[in-house]
Amino acid sequence: MVRLSMVLLGNDFVRKRWSALALTGIVWGAAGVAIFIDALDGVLYFPLHVFGYLLLLEALIILFVPAPQTGTAAALRKSRGLVFLLLGLLIIDRQHAASLILAVLFGGAFMLDGVFRLAAAVVVRFVGWQVSLLTGLFEIGFGVFILEPYPTLYKGTVPFCIGMSIFLSGCALLRQSVRFKNWQSPVSPFSVSAPAPSAALVIHVWTPSGTVDDTLVRNRLLNRYIAAVDINGVISAGHAALECGPDIYISHYPLDDIDRSAGDFVRLLRATPNNDVAGRFLPDYAEEVADWCPSSVQVSFAHYDARRLNAFWAQYRQNSTYNLTSRNCSSAVAHSLEAALEGAMNRGHSSMRDFARVIFSPEFWVAAQVRKRAEVMAWTPGLVLDYARALHAAIEPAPPGWHGLYAGAKRACGYVATALRGREVHPVQPPPVHPSDKS
Repeated sequence: MVRLSMVLLGNDFVRKRWSALALTGIVWGAAGVAIFIDALDGVLYFPLHVFGYLLLLEALIILFVPAPQTGTAAALRKSRGLVFLLLGLLIIDRQHAASLILAVLFGGAFMLDGVFRLAAAVVVRFVGWQVSLLTGLFEIGFGVFILEPYPTLYKGTVPFCIGMSIFLSGCALLRQSVRFKNWQSPVSPFSVSAPAPSAALVIHVWTPSGTVDDTLVRNRLLNRYIAAVDINGVISAGHAALECGPDIYISHYPLDDIDRSAGDFVRLLRATPNNDVAGRFLPDYAEEVADWCPSSVQVSFAHYDARRLNAFWAQYRQNSTYNLTSRNCSSAVAHSLEAALEGAMNRGHSSMRDFARVIFSPEFWVAAQVRKRAEVMAWTPGLVLDYARALHAAIEPAPPGWHGLYAGAKRACGYVATALRGREVHPVQPPPVHPSDKS
């Protein structure tokens, strides 16, 4: 989450404000520790019910104030509203059953995420898989701690989770801000010539299920995010590409087709050097369509940094090595999209308002979760599609509930003021008096 926020705000933003971000991380992490310790004895100083009512209020505003956008952005807002509504109702409910339900929800979520991390680390063996393995074990242990009643009989479930989340995010913010203090981009956007006037940046995705005529395994999640198996047992993992004008087309393929039979697929999932093969880059979308088929879904970006995208592509294409898990078509598209969107949410404010706006954006949270899943597993066309959609919604977000309510009230006051001014400028004239009406 923190790493993605640094990307959207830009490296220059972080380098100039690294000390303020580091201090924020320290204070934020300390607050998380304080909340966690406060909940250990079951006597809470943390205003839990006030927090629950705030969640309910925010949920009602999100659900009932119409959003100016439709599609993915609106769906993300409504989903957040429903989640806040459920959590708010459970938090303000003083019954023991509500606390138990919260413990099951939070504990189960931590345990499932931990199991996923363990499985991905053992199977994929990506860079840093040992740290992810330890993180998975920690999540499983914390999930068990949440599920068992000691020491607060589930009264401290929500403060435990809030405190731990705040502490971990504070540590991540501190680590990233210190890391970016003296960090320089390996490719300067000014080391390449300026590209032609920017066209739309289009993400093309061929979903696995969309490239198979008849699937043998009909599992929506498997076919959407991992691979689809046809009636002959051949696996299709889909494809992703990025198109930006006539000069940039990023579509990474293995030079020779990889045998993706069910028996070899698990072995190929390991992101180890022995699975590296020679790769190739397709020249344009038209040739790819002629050789295969049109993309299943497209996501278009109008606002991006063409110079940074051109710089990233100039460096990436120097090495054509292909790895099914760690350096594939989807990872190339995801990283090039991040290069193009670097600093996209930096409005140039002198304060930390940009950082807060990014952190509290629901679309940004969805994008960060997709990115985390891809980092602990592998970038797939399905994940790239979700990532691109969430980033697109985050770059031009719908106003939050509070802002929407304020905007609606402001518009209503404006209408009233306009009507009153109209009455002053054009007063109502009395009807003319007919001579016969005079007394």
